[in-house]
Amino acid sequence: MNINVKLPDGNSVELPQNSTPYDVAASIGAGLAKAAIGARVNGTLVDVTSPITSDCDISIITAPRQDKKGNSKFRDTAHQDDALYLLRHSTAHVMAEAIANLWPDTELAYGPPLETGFYYDIKLDTPISSDDFAKIEAEMAKIIASNRPFKRYDLPIAEGMDKLKAENNKYKIDNAERAIEGGAQSLSWYVTGDPSLDTACATDDSANTSEGYWEDLCQGPHVPNTSLIGASKVMSIASSNWHGDVNSDRFQRVYGTAFFSEKDLETYLGKLEEAKARDHRVIGQKLGLFAIDDKVGQGLVLWKPKGGIIRDELQKFIGEHLTKQGYFQVFTPHIGKLDLYRTSGHFPYYQDSQFPPIISREQIKSLADEGCSCSQLANMLEDGDVDGYMLKPMNCPHHIQIYASEKRSYRDLPIRLAEFGTVYRWEQSGELNGMTRVRGFTQDDAHLFVMPEQLDEEVQGCLDLVKVIFETLGLKDFRVRVSLRDPDGTKYVGNPEDWDRAESACIKAAESLGVPFSMEPGEAAFYGPKIDFVVKDVIGREWQLGTVQVDYQLPQRFELSYVGSDNAEHTPIMIHRAPFGSMERFVGVLIEHFNGSFPLWLNPEQVRVLPISDKFVDYAEEVKDKLFAEGVRVTIDKGNDRLNGKIKVAQEDRVCYMLVVGRKDKEAGTVSVRHRSEGDLGAVPTDEFVANIVEEIKTKALGPLVKASN
Repeated sequence: MNINVKLPDGNSVELPQNSTPYDVAASIGAGLAKAAIGARVNGTLVDVTSPITSDCDISIITAPRQDKKGNSKFRDTAHQDDALYLLRHSTAHVMAEAIANLWPDTELAYGPPLETGFYYDIKLDTPISSDDFAKIEAEMAKIIASNRPFKRYDLPIAEGMDKLKAENNKYKIDNAERAIEGGAQSLSWYVTGDPSLDTACATDDSANTSEGYWEDLCQGPHVPNTSLIGASKVMSIASSNWHGDVNSDRFQRVYGTAFFSEKDLETYLGKLEEAKARDHRVIGQKLGLFAIDDKVGQGLVLWKPKGGIIRDELQKFIGEHLTKQGYFQVFTPHIGKLDLYRTSGHFPYYQDSQFPPIISREQIKSLADEGCSCSQLANMLEDGDVDGYMLKPMNCPHHIQIYASEKRSYRDLPIRLAEFGTVYRWEQSGELNGMTRVRGFTQDDAHLFVMPEQLDEEVQGCLDLVKVIFETLGLKDFRVRVSLRDPDGTKYVGNPEDWDRAESACIKAAESLGVPFSMEPGEAAFYGPKIDFVVKDVIGREWQLGTVQVDYQLPQRFELSYVGSDNAEHTPIMIHRAPFGSMERFVGVLIEHFNGSFPLWLNPEQVRVLPISDKFVDYAEEVKDKLFAEGVRVTIDKGNDRLNGKIKVAQEDRVCYMLVVGRKDKEAGTVSVRHRSEGDLGAVPTDEFVANIVEEIKTKALGPLVKASN
């Protein structure tokens, strides 16, 4: 029996049933077969040797080619993500084998690939430290150099469980039970072994030794052999717990990374060093932008005056564009009744990521007098038998109630409500990270209530706003993800026609941006499709920032309506939109992107006047007054340091312009201009400098407009 295999270019090949991706590649050409390391079959990532049992769509994943400098070159982001996933998953096995060889009493738990590498959780009484990394890497190098294949074998559930119980690793037994609960029809192992050995030998008592092969319970997929691992490194060690439960078994979590070439690894390590130098937590403290204090609470940001300037400028910037687009600013409280969030579905379904409900003293006392236990109270809260309040996790329910507060006509729509609204989420302490992962944050939030025929235009308007923001800030390297429903999924609400319209609007809007975008079926929220913006910063790291979501569910839950032109009641469609995502995260990203050297219009201190001695402080004051009158943020350094010392301090403070003033400047009515990155620009007439800097601020230029004098 033959199967039809459809290729990405639309052509098809016909092959015998149970042919593999390797066979498909070989039918196209020997070069493709040699380069093949895996495939996507009907969207699922598989081994290159995985049997294909029925007609399918296929995309062959190849090892990247190397340029003359040894840099890996991928076709696109999807190719890079898939190839590195396969490589890093395989390298996690190699590292686990190396650790088991060095410490034979190691019990392996779990070892997934990550976006930047992989880790393996191990149970081992002997502490592993960074001093051990070199010998782990040396053992890994031996395995990689042996060019051993990754071979898979499957066992029936009962036989596989018997094997695991005989090996007596409770963590692997647990992994298998979870796989079975997830629908696995068999249990699979991957053998890293000598191709001359029969993989059946992996089921005997000598398994998990270094005598020619090594195996691990795993669902895959993997690269064909170890020699494809061009470069690897053990990165760090941390502690973890089984299932993330702090009361459960404690593991050592060993992190590593892998690439197809040494040059790729070298580039990655260089970026890590650059990222450390740009760490917003360090720069933010040094520049006095924000603080996080244990007395206030972890994950709760204190915006200091200089950080407040940046935030205020960003809010004014987006506020101007919101006014142009017909938005109305609203303000809502930081808490709301539990019933509001019960209706929206945020409580109790997402209560693990929310702060606990707030219950009145009278209720607590009354329930305590009745002998109510904590677990009973929790059940009563879930069931709605006890009311209370909650720190708001989202702004949308409050905006919905503003919409619902008046009778609406089709003539009123679209209604665009915007708010810099603070919300609260209970993040685990181990997940908190400066400003980029916090427990209280302010969203540049907006909710649009539209009619179906307005959907396309309004989604487009949301994306246009995001594009303006990114371009103004020099974030030109970004891509878009369009999350769509799974055609076979059952979790989605609303009728198919509405979904078709919403998905079409999102795809058209993404196409109009002229940037790379991907469509991801099955990733939509249950209430509608969404668009996410993934920005690449100056050192190549990606950050998920703004989002636009189309929502049919909440207007139905809250029974929102408007009177149409037919005098009948209709349900509006809701669009959620947040270009920055959150002010905290966005500013944290900007700190690292600009390395603390913000464009002039954003910089907390735009100009610092540096009199060369006390005799010229009066003239410095005159210069400052002219700048201040034009709205420029300017200070004077009246200290007794030498001029070079004052310049050094101003450079460290990331001040954009330093104006040195002395006798010649006072007599000529000039300022000697120095820019933090351009250096000495020479003497410039004061009025000319003021005009240029005002223009630089007004246009939100990314670089200096003041030029060196002739």
